[in-house]
Amino acid sequence: MESLHYLLNGLSIAIQPFNLFFAFFGCLIGTLVGVLPGIGPISGVALLIPVTATMTSGLPMEQAATSSIILLAGVYYGAMYGGSTTAILINTPGENSSVCTTLDGYQMAKQGRAGAALAICAIGSFAAGLIATAGLVFLAQPLSEVALKFGPSAEFSLMILGLCALSGLAGKSVTKALIMTVLGLLLAVVGVDPITGVARLTFGYSELYSGIEFLTIAVGMFAIAEVFKTILTSDYVSGEVIKVGKVMPTRKDLKDSAMPILRGSLIGFFKGIVPGSGATLASFLAYLVEKKVSKNKENFGKGAIEGVAAPEAANNAAAGGAMIPLLTLGIPGTGTTAVLMGALIMYNITPGPLLFQDHPQMAWGLIASMIVGNFMLLILNLPLVKVFAKVIETPPKYLIPGIIAVSIFGVYAVQLSVFNLLLMIASGVAAYYLAKNDYPIAPAVLGLILGPMIENNLRRAMNLYNGDYSMFLKDPVSLVFLIIAFLWIAVPVFLKYRGKNVITEEEGV
Repeated sequence: MESLHYLLNGLSIAIQPFNLFFAFFGCLIGTLVGVLPGIGPISGVALLIPVTATMTSGLPMEQAATSSIILLAGVYYGAMYGGSTTAILINTPGENSSVCTTLDGYQMAKQGRAGAALAICAIGSFAAGLIATAGLVFLAQPLSEVALKFGPSAEFSLMILGLCALSGLAGKSVTKALIMTVLGLLLAVVGVDPITGVARLTFGYSELYSGIEFLTIAVGMFAIAEVFKTILTSDYVSGEVIKVGKVMPTRKDLKDSAMPILRGSLIGFFKGIVPGSGATLASFLAYLVEKKVSKNKENFGKGAIEGVAAPEAANNAAAGGAMIPLLTLGIPGTGTTAVLMGALIMYNITPGPLLFQDHPQMAWGLIASMIVGNFMLLILNLPLVKVFAKVIETPPKYLIPGIIAVSIFGVYAVQLSVFNLLLMIASGVAAYYLAKNDYPIAPAVLGLILGPMIENNLRRAMNLYNGDYSMFLKDPVSLVFLIIAFLWIAVPVFLKYRGKNVITEEEGV
């Protein structure tokens, strides 16, 4: 009841006209940031910090901090809404966490159901945002304490579990999925070692010293590969217009999406609490869970609406969950929350256990604004679904140049590098031939994302345990994650091998 009392006080702050404007502006900018590949919530939040400082310059420090953080947080979770738009319409994830949405969302668009996919994304994101905010209100302190007990060995093992779980995206071959995962990890270590300063896998190219940008590979492997596929298969010649179909989801779509949204929200929220994991892994885990529990597993990857609802709910809930360690412990779990932490410190407010005691107006005003912001995003996104869906009615011969232009702009804007553009094209060509030979692309992309996190946690563990690798087995939490990871790979292989033996014996009889 005490939490509800504080929440009501925060709501009175969040609905002040000035803060309502900031929340709406943040949500709008966040949606645009999510829609445009290449900008991302981290860049969006960082770029807007000086803007908010200027807009609140005449206000008292506490009020300025509250309004600014409301706007910046709106950009953060608003980007999670918008990231699915290009993932569904042009097979280009606007954010890392929207990679999983491309698997079924783009297939739905090709079937003329882009409107339903986008609407389910908006509804799922709205529900997930409310669930995550409710969890933030009631469970912040106890759940943060549990997550804080995860040492570097447990975090490393959790990342290994996430990579092994990608075997669920493998389709027919687990081996091919593991090969692509290793490829992603190899791409992740390219660049100068942050500890020793040694160049790794750069082959003398100075452009690779800073590493390979996720955006470059993701846009190449998803958007550019799709362009090559369309051109090489002569799909553009027919000029056939893809039908959008009914914009709003049917009653069956809503029924099929209800439980995936709930499960994805819970997975995303609890995953977001763990520092370092983020929304990307949450969306993949949610997708894998739905594929495991679904009665129609064969539909996944072919336009299953559950494969859109679950990951989109998960990445939005993860954004809310990531606010828990930031606000209650002063631990930024993601790059965006790290930037948000910097913004708070700029206003002489230190996130941590004393935040709710020393700055209750700011803390509870921010939490309440997340509720208001989710309603704003739902109202903002649903009417625009039809507008976004119209994009895929453009014939391929006109759409292909647009996809190429957006891809080039997004990649070039990150590092202003022609080398990155060439790398994008090369990864697109490689992805086209890999996909043509049934090698899944998603494991490589996630390996690239998780690689630095795995390496960082491994090094922390080795420094903490003086190079004793047995600590990964002695830590009970780490051991549980490693056992689950092993079983995730071993059980399907064993069942497949056993099934072949049964068939062989029957044929022999």
